[in-house]
Amino acid sequence: MAHAGQDHWDAVYENKRADEVSWYEPRPEKSLELIQATGIQVTEPVIDVGGGASLLVDELLAAGYSDLTVLDVSAAVLEKLRSRLGSAAASVRLLHEDVTAFRPTRQFALWHDRAVFHFLTQHEDRQRYIDALQQGVRPGGHVLMATFGPAGPERCSGLPTVRYDAATLGVELGAEFALVESSLVIHRTPWNANQQFLYCRFNRRP
Repeated sequence: MAHAGQDHWDAVYENKRADEVSWYEPRPEKSLELIQATGIQVTEPVIDVGGGASLLVDELLAAGYSDLTVLDVSAAVLEKLRSRLGSAAASVRLLHEDVTAFRPTRQFALWHDRAVFHFLTQHEDRQRYIDALQQGVRPGGHVLMATFGPAGPERCSGLPTVRYDAATLGVELGAEFALVESSLVIHRTPWNANQQFLYCRFNRRP
């Protein structure tokens, strides 16, 4: 079965506020820590895949990042993001795209994905994602990816997921991407349930 597309995620975001979904974070602390660890400059291009409901773009704007792209399959959540950002939305490129069909027209210094890749349960969808990743990350660029860890949920938002450790995620991404660091983090949902996330930072080999 193909992965869930726009209709599924539009329904999620039309019926729930951003702070009512399980992956909500009031501040994306771990992502910000890993972004800082890459050492990229605030003028370099950054893409947040599936970031429509995340507050990461708000934090990056506040920190002075000036070349930001948010990609999401849900038109509903992107409209909410545009409204939330107000005048600052003009400084962010909002892409309504399914990442498995995404064909980047530029290369990014940093590709960030928290909680998208683990929904791709079919090999073909994962391969299309990795094709976009290879096209969209410049040599020497960085990939920050957070998926459910080995003890994470088997289902989320009514959908099956794939759980990873650092080794299996590295195999999926392929030899072009070298693992720099990884850690397991317990995320607490808005209703105080615990979810294990794996955070990995990869560098694309020059």
